[in-house]
Amino acid sequence: MTSWRDLVPAGERPAFEALALGIELRQREAYDPSRWEARAVVPVTPRSLSKRRDDLQLVARPLVRGARGAWIRADATWDVVRRSTGRFDPAQARWFAELHALAQALRTAGPFAPSGDTVALDTVDSPLLWPHLAAADGLGIPLVAMHAQQRVRLARETTARVALDAVAGGALRVSAALEIDGEPTDAAHARAIGDSGLFAFAIDVDPVPVVLAAVVLPDPLPSLLGKGPVDVPASDAAEFVAEVYPRLARRAPLSVGAGVPPPPAARPTLEVDVAYDGDVVTFRLTWAYPGGHRVAYGSDADDVERDARAEAQIGERFETAWMAASDLPIAASATLRDADAAVFATRVLPAVDVLDEVRVRTTGAEPTFRELRGDPSLRITLVESLDRDWLDLGITVTIDGRMIPFGVLFRALSRGQTRIKLSDGAWFSLSHPSLQRLRELLDEAAALDEWATGPRLPRTHLTLWAEFEDLADQSEAAGEWRALARALRDVTEVPEIPAPPGFRADLRPYQREGLSWLALLHAHRLGGILADDMGLGKTLQLLALMAHTRALGDERPWLVVAPTSVLPTWRDEAARFAPELRVAVVEATAVRRSQHVSEIAAGVDVVVAPYGVVRTDADEFASPHWAGVVLDEAQFVKNPATRIHRAIAALHTDAVFAATGTPIENGLDDLWALLALTAPGLFPSIRQFREDYTRAIERLPSDAPTALSAAATGAHREKTLARLRRRVRPFLLRRTKDVVASDLPLKQEQEIAVPLGPAHRAVYDRVLQRERQKVLGLLDDLDRQRFIVFRSLTLLRMLALAPGLVDERDAHLGSAKLDVLLERLVEVAAEGHRALVFSQFTSFLDLAAERLDAAGLAYAHLDGSTARRGDVIDGFRDGDAPVFLISLKAGGFGLTLTEAEYVFLLDPWWNPAAESQAIDRAHRIGQTKSVFVYRLIAAGTIEEKVLALQRRKAALSDAVIDDGEAFAAALDADDIRGLLGP
Repeated sequence: MTSWRDLVPAGERPAFEALALGIELRQREAYDPSRWEARAVVPVTPRSLSKRRDDLQLVARPLVRGARGAWIRADATWDVVRRSTGRFDPAQARWFAELHALAQALRTAGPFAPSGDTVALDTVDSPLLWPHLAAADGLGIPLVAMHAQQRVRLARETTARVALDAVAGGALRVSAALEIDGEPTDAAHARAIGDSGLFAFAIDVDPVPVVLAAVVLPDPLPSLLGKGPVDVPASDAAEFVAEVYPRLARRAPLSVGAGVPPPPAARPTLEVDVAYDGDVVTFRLTWAYPGGHRVAYGSDADDVERDARAEAQIGERFETAWMAASDLPIAASATLRDADAAVFATRVLPAVDVLDEVRVRTTGAEPTFRELRGDPSLRITLVESLDRDWLDLGITVTIDGRMIPFGVLFRALSRGQTRIKLSDGAWFSLSHPSLQRLRELLDEAAALDEWATGPRLPRTHLTLWAEFEDLADQSEAAGEWRALARALRDVTEVPEIPAPPGFRADLRPYQREGLSWLALLHAHRLGGILADDMGLGKTLQLLALMAHTRALGDERPWLVVAPTSVLPTWRDEAARFAPELRVAVVEATAVRRSQHVSEIAAGVDVVVAPYGVVRTDADEFASPHWAGVVLDEAQFVKNPATRIHRAIAALHTDAVFAATGTPIENGLDDLWALLALTAPGLFPSIRQFREDYTRAIERLPSDAPTALSAAATGAHREKTLARLRRRVRPFLLRRTKDVVASDLPLKQEQEIAVPLGPAHRAVYDRVLQRERQKVLGLLDDLDRQRFIVFRSLTLLRMLALAPGLVDERDAHLGSAKLDVLLERLVEVAAEGHRALVFSQFTSFLDLAAERLDAAGLAYAHLDGSTARRGDVIDGFRDGDAPVFLISLKAGGFGLTLTEAEYVFLLDPWWNPAAESQAIDRAHRIGQTKSVFVYRLIAAGTIEEKVLALQRRKAALSDAVIDDGEAFAAALDADDIRGLLGP
C-alpha cells in the first residue's frame, strides 16, 4: 500500500535509520553438580574459549546506531524492523524479515534455544542462508560482533575435504582439512551449519575472530568438525579400506596422504541374482558399489553415494543386450514361469552375463531349458472327411526334428501367445512368419465352420487350400516367385540399358553391365544381390536403376534401407548424379515424426531410412507399394531370426535388392538369409538348404576318416558347390577389384610380427594357461557355453594388445604394438602422408590417442561415442590431422577416405570381410595413390590363430562367390581348441 510519505519528493525525505546484523558466539556455562538452576548462556571470551569449546551457539539479531555511533540493541527487535514504516530502508527491512523466516522455518534442533530476541544461525539448515548473508553488503547492512571481545566476518572462499593419512604401524587417521580464504584452519575450531556452511573461530586471540563460511559439507565432514582426528587401528585398516573408504570417496572430496592407496573406483556392478525353483525363475537387479552399498535397479538416483552417469552407461549396455535377446520387459525384479522363464534362462542370461560390470549369480538347480531355433517345417494334407462336403486338414509341424503337438500349438496361436514351452523344457518362438501365417489361415478356416473334430475346409474353397499349400512350402511368395523366375529363364541374354536421361555420371563399363542386370531383374519383378567389392560404385548403379524405372513411367517410390551413418551418402549422391530424383530421408521413428511414411512416400521418388527406424515402424513401411527396396550394407539383415529381417520380408514391393561386398561373412547361412529376401522362392527352407548345401560345402575332405572317403567327400562337395553356384548365379552379381584393376591404384599388404616384452609375455602366458583350462572343459557343450568361451577369447585378444586393457595395475607394462605404431606414424607424417588406424577395441584406440598426444602428433578420432561424426570426418579430409583413429563398428563401412594412403590394422578380426571393408575406406574408386596396408600381429599369441581362421573364412566366400577353394567356415569346438593350443 502506498504511504503518504511516498508522496514527499525524494530529496526532501528524512534519512532512514541504519541497521546492522549483530552476531555473537555464545557458550553455555560448565556443568556444576552443586547448582540446581539452569546453566546460563554467555558470550564467549578468549579466556573462556581457552578452557573449553563445547556447548557453543552462534546467534544473530538486528542492531541500530546508538547516540555515540556504536551498534546497539535498543528497540530493534525482529518485529519492530519488519513492521516499522518509514523508519528503516524497506529493502533492508525485507532482508531482515527473510533472514528471520529462514532461521525460524529451516532449522535443526540445536543443543539449547536462543535467548532474548536472537535467532540461532548455527541451526539454520538451508543453503539459502549463504547467498542471503552475502547480499547484506550490497544493501549496506554490515555484519558486526555484539560483544567487545569478538570480531565477525563472512569468508570469501572456503574448501573442505576429508583428509586420510597413514600413521605408524599401518594405522590410518581420518580428519577434516579446511582452508578459509586460502589459509589452513584447524577443524577442531569449526562447527557445521547444516550441510552447506560452517563457522570457525580462533583461540588465544583477543578479540575472538569468528568467520562464517559457505561450503558444501557432505557426510562425514559435519561430524569431523569440532573434534580431533579419528584413528583407525592397524587391525581394522583393511576392513576400513574395503568397506568405508569407497563410500567416503563417493560422498565427499578427499585429501589422500602418502602411504594411503588411491580411492577405489566408484563405478558400481549390476548384480543379477537369479533363483531357480523347478521351472520357476525369480530374478532381482541390484546396483552393488564397492564398500557394500547396494540399491535396487531403476530407483531414483538421488543418493549421493551413487554414480548416476556410470549407472546410465552400464544400464544402457545391459538393456540393449536384454532387448536384443528377448521381448521380456525389463524390471527390477520379477518371477517368471513357463516359456518366459525359459526365454530368460536361455537368451537373456547368456546375453547379459558377458557384459563388463554385470555379474550374474544363481541359486537352485537350473532347469533343462532348450531353445528350438530351427525354422518350422509344415506338412499340410487334405483327408476325406465323414462329411462329404468337407475335407479335414492334417497339419504337422516339426522344429529341429521335434514334432510339436498340434493341440498345444493351436491353443497358443489362437490366444496370441508369443512362445511355447513344452513339457520337457524345450521352447520356441511363435514369431516366425510361417507360424503367424498359419494362425491367420486357421482363423480364416475356423470362421467358415465351428470345428468339432479339428480343422477342416469346404471342398469348394480351393483358394484357401492353395494358401495352405504355399505355406507348407515355407514361403508365401514361393509360388508367384517361381512363376516369375520361369519367365526370366526364357531370356537368352541381358539387354544393354543405356544411362537414363539426365543421369550425370559417366558409368564405367562394368557399372553399365550392373545397371543392365539390375534392370532385367526388376523388369521381371525379381530381386538380387549386388555383391561388388567395396568402392566399385554399388550406390551409383542402384541410383541409375531408380532413375531408369522413373524414366519408364513407374511413379511409385523406392525405399532404401541403410545404416544411419550412410544416409547422408545416399542423399548427396542422388543430388549429385540424379538431381531429378526427389529424395526424403526418414531418420525419426513414428513417435517423433509428424507424417506417416505413406504420406512422405507419396511426394518423393526415393525414401531413405535407417534399419532401426524400419524395424520399429515396420507396419508403416509395409503400407506403401514400393517400386523396389534396396538394402545397403545388407549384412545388417543376415540373421533371419531378427525383427529387421521379418520387417523387410513384410514390405510390399516388386523386388528387393541387397547391396553388400560381403554376402558371406561367417557361413552359408548368411547367403541364405539374403536370398530369402531377394529371391524368396529359390531356397524356401533354411533347414533344407543346410541339408542340401551347407553340410557338404563347409566340410573339409580331410575330415573324412580314410583317404578313400576323403576323396569321395571332396568330389561330392565340388559337385554340390557347382550346383549352388549354378542356382545362385542369376541372382547374384559380383565384380572384384581384379576386374577393374586398371581403375584402381596398387595396394600392398604386409603383416608385421610384434614380439611381446618379457613382462608382457609372462602375464599373457599366465592368463592363457588359466583360460585354456577353463574353456577346454566347456567345449563338449559349446552351444550352451558359447558366451563364456568367447568372453575368454576376447580377454586373450585384449591382453595380446596391452595388459593395461585387462587390469589397470599392469598399465605400466605398456604395449609393444603401440611402440611400433607410433614409430611408423611419425615417419608417415614426416613424409607428408596420411594414415587410417583401425581397431575393434575402443579402449585400445584411447591408448593410441594418449601416445599420439604425448608425441605431439595431431589426429582425428571416430568411435561409437563420437557426437559430431560428419564434422570429424570432414576435418580429416580437409587435412586437419595426418592420423585418423577409427573403431571397427563406427567406421567399418559408409566412409570414403581416399585422402589416406596408409592403413594400419591394430588387431585381426574374426570376420575377414570386415577387414577388407576397413581397407576399402582408402583403396576404392577415386584413390590416385598406392595404398599400403600393415597388419600388426602380436607374435606367439591368439592373434596368429585368429589370422589363420580368417583365411579359412575368406576361402569359403571365394569358393561360393569368387570360384576359389572352399574351407570350413563355422567356429566350432575344434577351431577353439586351435585358438588356445600351443
